[in-house]
Amino acid sequence: MAFLGGLFSKEKKESLNKGLEKTSDNIFSRLGKALVGKSAVDDEVLDNLEEILVSSDVGINTTLKIIERIQQRVARDKYLGASELDRILKEEIAGLLAENQSEDVQDFTIPEGKKPYVIMVVGVNGVGKTTTIGKLSAQFKDHGKSVLLGAADTFRAAAVDQLKLWGERVGVPIISKGMNTDPSAVAFDAVQEGVNRGVDVIIIDTAGRLHTKVNLMNELSKIKRVVQKVIPDAPHEVLLVLDGSTGQNAVIQAREFTKATEVTALAITKLDGTAKGGVVIGISDEFKIPVKYIGVGEKVGDLQVFNKAEFVDSLFRRG
Repeated sequence: MAFLGGLFSKEKKESLNKGLEKTSDNIFSRLGKALVGKSAVDDEVLDNLEEILVSSDVGINTTLKIIERIQQRVARDKYLGASELDRILKEEIAGLLAENQSEDVQDFTIPEGKKPYVIMVVGVNGVGKTTTIGKLSAQFKDHGKSVLLGAADTFRAAAVDQLKLWGERVGVPIISKGMNTDPSAVAFDAVQEGVNRGVDVIIIDTAGRLHTKVNLMNELSKIKRVVQKVIPDAPHEVLLVLDGSTGQNAVIQAREFTKATEVTALAITKLDGTAKGGVVIGISDEFKIPVKYIGVGEKVGDLQVFNKAEFVDSLFRRG
């Protein structure tokens, strides 16, 4: 289902609420305990709030920034009581995301004049990279876009096979040369074929190995160079996929990949299986890279375009 007038459909909103339920429950149950018997937002309340945010994997630096802003509001407005803390917290997190994010993408669309739109997908093995590509392909197709996949993660047979399965499942063609072939050659062929077919979107999967960062950097740079022989301004997007359920480990991966290549957008997966959904806030704040997609469930439609206001609303939803 698509967005309606820039707003979430009821189905997508319910999916987002359910996906963030564990994080929301974690924050509110602990916040409730921290406020028992309290009428004012004092140092003890703020210390407890700091612990709650850190345990939700918001991250130390981002947590301290939020606490400082709340302190300033409490000092400025003497009438703020402990009962209003969740409202204040919601407003400050929404404000932080608004500062760190570009405008929300309203749907699975591509910019005007960028056809084919080339997306290079990066991320370590196991974060849900190939699954994200499959779901992304299905979503683009559901929104009337033609898609072609390039299986350039050629170091793992499972990666190539899994991408082929997704291609068959969603009815999207895939360019593959099998395992142990040159990833840049696959990327070149995929882009060339995409141009020849006149497709709207080309998605290129790449190898997810961080233990040889220099090799990874060289490999991704080479893929970019060969792709630019066909489309000079490609790739138009470098999408880093992170597993939200790993909390701070996702932050470490983001640091490593942003050193290895220019990352222009983020997809944070597996938020439905964790109480660590606060990691979205911390990653957005630290890297100033737009969170473009979030994964909040198993279904194809559970890969959602990230909407700041709806995310915060679901995060602070009671019951």
